[in-house]
Amino acid sequence: MNNSEELIEQIIKGIQEKKGYRIVIADLSDIEDTICNYFVICQGNSPTQLMAITDSVKDTAREGAGQKPIATIGLQNAQWVAMDYGDVLVHIFLPEIREFYDLEHLWADAKLEQVPELD
Repeated sequence: MNNSEELIEQIIKGIQEKKGYRIVIADLSDIEDTICNYFVICQGNSPTQLMAITDSVKDTAREGAGQKPIATIGLQNAQWVAMDYGDVLVHIFLPEIREFYDLEHLWADAKLEQVPELD
């Protein structure tokens, strides 16, 4: 497992710990001129849940993969939070904002992997 895969595994764990859902991993590594190799996209139901997911991702990525985000933006409104881990960008959305920006289809050439929901 490479560093990005380990980081993504920890990010997903952090999202799931706070009941984030509809998790998608977009592999951009075969697309030229992208800002990173992976997007991890998910959603929560409220600004409070988005902030809790953000905190959980920070904690699990630091503890499990030894990585801290370079930057985190969007916490003021908590409708779309973006966390920059260099090679991996995490996008945490409210449902209507996710639908509006539709990142999965914006990057249609990416390999998309749906992460199964936890029961």
